[in-house]
This record gives sequence, structure tokens and C-alpha cells, in this order.
Amino acid sequence: MSTDGLIAAATVMMLRDTPAGPEVFMVVRHHEIDFASGALVFPGGKVDPADNDTGLRAHCANADAYDDKELSLRVASIRESFEECGILLAREKGSDDFISAERLQQLEGWRTRFNAGEATMLEFGEAENLEFAVDALAFFAHWITPEMMKRRFDTYFYMARAPEDHLGLHDGSESVDSVWITAKQALAEADSKKRTVIFPTRMNIEKLAKRESVDDALAQCGEVVTVVPFVEKEGDKAYLRIQTEAGYGDPKMDMSKGI
Repeated sequence: MSTDGLIAAATVMMLRDTPAGPEVFMVVRHHEIDFASGALVFPGGKVDPADNDTGLRAHCANADAYDDKELSLRVASIRESFEECGILLAREKGSDDFISAERLQQLEGWRTRFNAGEATMLEFGEAENLEFAVDALAFFAHWITPEMMKRRFDTYFYMARAPEDHLGLHDGSESVDSVWITAKQALAEADSKKRTVIFPTRMNIEKLAKRESVDDALAQCGEVVTVVPFVEKEGDKAYLRIQTEAGYGDPKMDMSKGI
């Protein structure tokens, strides 16, 4: 499988427990965004060149456990979740606890700078004496955009428990709405056409729907099989399929309904 031309990306399923089961934070993409416009998605985006800065190792928890690529993906996912939903997986240097809601509010200006492309994670960590909680992310899934698509992403899905007092709110730029939602509710709203949910997002929501709590969901993160959807024809119809060993069952999506 060639990886030429793939755009490295990372996304985060930020979770919290509720009596109805785990909720995940999702945002609605702006209609002018060039990928998944208008869709309900997990916060995430492309890995920036600055996310690969080796100086970030001094600002990442347990950094030696990850190679350069893995660390950059985890840094990107933390940056993107801060940009898009205002939740920051970080600790004060030397602390075991996530930063407080009060401290998070003091850092809001950095979120604006990130959205404007005027700051890097290394600058953020150095200026605010932060350690990014890359160790709080569980590797959940790996999807590569099908070969027939003009723009292809190499996307790593992570899962994390949101800090209890970080409420989450969309940025009003790339994302125009946001919601904490259970997986079952998200699926019901997609089925009723209330929400637009693209195929990879739906598959991962369906996996989450089988979990009873955040701990249960995190415990299921383990060996990940890379998914590269492919087209299979049956008569005059074309269906999008995925690798059966990836743990999503054996879904078959009618290509006439879009990806």
C-alpha cells in the first residue's frame, strides 16, 4: 500500500461519563471547510510542521515512549482539540493533575492564536510552563482515505477522558456548532437525517455505542488494524467496504449515498 501524497492527520474522541452512557464531544464543520463540510465530526485536523519540533519532547509526558511520528500525531491531536473545542490535555510542569478550568480560561488567548496560525505548541509549552498529556491519549483507530479520492488523509483516531471541569465549546471558525452526545443518540440523529455523519465517523461511533463507560471504552483500545476503504461492485451498484479484521463488522455502504 503506497502512502505517497497522504496528509497526516489526528482526531480525538473526547469522552465523559453520564447516566445514559459515555458522551463524546463533536463539532459541526463549517460549510466552507474543504473536507467534511457541514458534517458532525470529532475535533481534529492536519499535523502541522511545527508539531514535529523535537523541542516538544521536553513538554510531553512520557515522551520517550513514542517515536517522532507518533509524538507529532499526539501533539497535533491535543492542539486541535484545544483549538476546536477548548479542552486542553495538559498539566503544569511537575503536576500530576490536568490544568484547572480557571487556568484554562487564562490560556484562552492562545486558542485564538492557534486558530490564526500565529503560535506553535513549543511556544505555548515554553511560555506557560506546560506539559502536554500525550500519555492520556489511547490509540483507537487508523483510517486512510480510499484511493479513488483526490485528497487523501492518513488519520489516527485517539480517545481520551476529558478533564472534568473543561466544558468544551466550538471555535466558531472551522466549527460552527458543538454537542456532547452519546453514540446511540448520534446514530439515531444520523439515521433520521438530522445530522450528517460521514462513513469513518459513523463506524467509530458504532464502536463507541457498544461501550458502557469511559473506562470501558478506553480498555478496548489496543491493537489497531489500518482501515483503507475500497469499492466493490455488485451488478450495476458500487459499495464501499472495509477490512473485516478491523473490528467494525462487515459494513457495506451504497456509494450512491456518498462517503
